Order: sequence, then C-alpha cells, then structure tokens
Amino acid sequence: SVQEQLANMEAALARQPDAILTSIVDNTALDEIIQRARDAGVVVIGVNVDDLKGAAGNARQAFVGQGFLPAGYSLGEAQSANFPEDGPIKVLVGVSAPGQNWSEQRAQGVIDFIEAYKAANPDREVTWERIDSGTDLATVGDRVGAYLGANPDTTAYFDTGYWHAAVARVLADRGVPPGEVLLGGFDLVPEVVEQMQSGYVQVQVDQQPYMQGFLPVMQVYLAETIGLAPADIDTGQGIITADQAEAIMDLAAQGLR
Repeated sequence: SVQEQLANMEAALARQPDAILTSIVDNTALDEIIQRARDAGVVVIGVNVDDLKGAAGNARQAFVGQGFLPAGYSLGEAQSANFPEDGPIKVLVGVSAPGQNWSEQRAQGVIDFIEAYKAANPDREVTWERIDSGTDLATVGDRVGAYLGANPDTTAYFDTGYWHAAVARVLADRGVPPGEVLLGGFDLVPEVVEQMQSGYVQVQVDQQPYMQGFLPVMQVYLAETIGLAPADIDTGQGIITADQAEAIMDLAAQGLR
C-alpha cells in the first residue's frame, strides 16, 4: 500500500542514504517525502512507475521505466493483427489496480488504440469495456471468467499486468481453444510465457525490468562520483509474440526478461 511505502521511505531517509530509488505510484502522497530527501541532498530516481506529470509533478530527478500510455497503445496495435477480418470487435480491458498510475495509463493506452482502430474501420462494430480485474491470479480468473461466460462473443481481453495467465487457464478448463479469445498484457513472467507457448496468449509487452533495476544504480554511481545528472530513460515497449516464447523462457525464469 501507499502508506506502507511511505513508512519504508521514512525509515530509509532516517538512515541518511546517498540515494533513494522508488516507484511513484501516487501523484501526491510521495511528494513531501521526496522533496525532503532532495533537500537533504539525496539523489532520488523514480523507477518503474512515475508521477503522471513527470518532473512537473514530483521532485524526483529522473525516471527510469516504461512509457505506459504508448506501451498500452502498442499492445493494442500488435494484438489487432490477430483480430478477425470481419464481424464485430468486442474488447475487455482489465484495469488491475484502479487509481494507480501504471494500471490506469496502460489501460488508457489500449483504449486509445481501440478508439483509433474504430475510427479507421467505420464499417465495423468496435466496442470496449473496462473491468476492475484485480492483482491476484485467482481473483482475475474469477472476474474475467464470469465476464466471458456472460459475454462469449468477446474478441479480446487485455490485462494491465500478467494476470491474464489465469484467464488462459479458465479458457483451457472450459475447453475454449487457443485464439478464440485473444489475450495480451504486460511482463514476461514464466506463467505468461508458458501460456504463450500453449497459444492462449498471443502478445505481451516486455518493459525490460532488468534495465529498470540496473540503470538507476549506474546513474546514482555516476552522480556521486563525477557529478553527472540523472536522466530519464524509457526502458521500452518491446512487443513479444508467441513465436519468441521458447527462446526467452529461461531468461524470464531468471528475472532478466
């Protein structure tokens, strides 16, 4: 929770660190403590999740992570290559953590693409809905599974995390063949890669978390040793498709992809 994160940051700041690397999951709650850290000469770099206004909204010196809006848009665009050639397109977008920057922005990026696809295909019925899908595999499986049971004509489900792996399990248990409901989301955890190999997940976005851990540490070192200012780094929106799954399975299991 945000309150737990604040408590952890207070404890860290009390130890007078040289640097703090933190996700900025709330647009206001972390502003005061980050400002205090900067006033004390601590290097502060946002990692993985940033303030929606970036540097204008928070005193952090840099952000290393994914651009969530363009990543969501790229996910939708990549999955659209698998849309049926005719008939209606009905999309469900799972907002894993409503109100949190990363989830809302990823979802909005997908929605922005669906709206663009709709405008580019005026003769087709293109609709979308969003759902509070959750951040637990069992919960997501139950919630999205219930939706799909009530809406069997759903074309695609997009998750803002990796929890669509549970939806793949639900579809398999129901005897729904791979590809009948298209699935896509974020992060290359082993279970998702397995579901890509099985054919249930077609497209995934790799935000390259290894870079998000390594590069901020290097920036702190350079700031402390030779005075280089930390800089924003977009770790990318790499699209991974099922044909690449086997090659990256070992790396995903190691946490490198």
